[in-house]
Amino acid sequence: MRFLKIDPFLLGLLTSVLLATVVPCHGAAVPVFHWLSVGLIALMFFLQGARLSRKAVLDGVVAWKLHLLILACTFVLFPLLGLAAHALFPGLLQPDIWMGVLFLCCLPSTVQSSIAFTSIGGGNVPAAVCAATASNVFGIFITPVLVGLVLSQHGQATGNPLDIVYQLLLPFILGQVLQPWLGAWAHRNKKILSFSDRGSVLVVVYAAFSDAVMQGLWHRLPLAELGLIAVVDSALLFAVLGLTIFGGRLIGLPLKDEIAVVFCGSKKTLASGVPMANVLFPPASVGVIVLPLMLYHQIQLFVCAVLARRFARLSAAQENTPAMPVRKAG
Repeated sequence: MRFLKIDPFLLGLLTSVLLATVVPCHGAAVPVFHWLSVGLIALMFFLQGARLSRKAVLDGVVAWKLHLLILACTFVLFPLLGLAAHALFPGLLQPDIWMGVLFLCCLPSTVQSSIAFTSIGGGNVPAAVCAATASNVFGIFITPVLVGLVLSQHGQATGNPLDIVYQLLLPFILGQVLQPWLGAWAHRNKKILSFSDRGSVLVVVYAAFSDAVMQGLWHRLPLAELGLIAVVDSALLFAVLGLTIFGGRLIGLPLKDEIAVVFCGSKKTLASGVPMANVLFPPASVGVIVLPLMLYHQIQLFVCAVLARRFARLSAAQENTPAMPVRKAG
């Protein structure tokens, strides 16, 4: 039940936000943190490419129907739900916050927690590994396109497309090219590189919120707005969980595959989402835009921890139920 506890990474994020609120970077420090963020984002996606084995890519092709279903939940169902919510309640949240919700809907799934919850629930872990990996790989290419399509419908502009190429795509491709030489080293130092990834995100969050604070973030964002963001995030999560459970049973998925679809299809990555936001949006908007994602991250951990235990009981009951004997004719 460790996922019911507050994630240390989330505590680090909250500390970064608090530090940016009390001591925001300004003046000569702004360009320093800007270029530091650019370099750390490029390094992060380079290491992602270096860590991803060719076998993981090839394994993702095997159960292609299951993976397509998970990808459809991540990159089709979520954006459609976000657009529907915005169309039905356009005045519920501030425009920048709605932009953050729509950005959240376009992000890929997580890897670690998707696999962990699938394992706890007794689901198809190999499929979860492949699906979550595929979601993150495709997300590097799909998310910028989706964000551009979704936000263009509301007259919102994203960042320079060349920044996306230079900071996200090229470092990832270079890491994948060098993977045969760097893969073993990256695997051996996985924990150290994980701290590097999270440290990069914390720096980006500090720089983004510093800019937002200097623009008067907390003066124009009342506490009640945070509560509304949590309500919208929760509604999105429960809608996707309900639809994936119902859809999996409607098409007759085995319970193990259903569990993988539910947990991989409902997650959104914070670790990649914050750097992507830093590339896709103007600096003054990033701090506000990532707020819905930061809240969704913790909500999904709490809710899915409870759901994983329930799935674990269902899986255990199914395994302990003896198969009905087949009666021969005559």
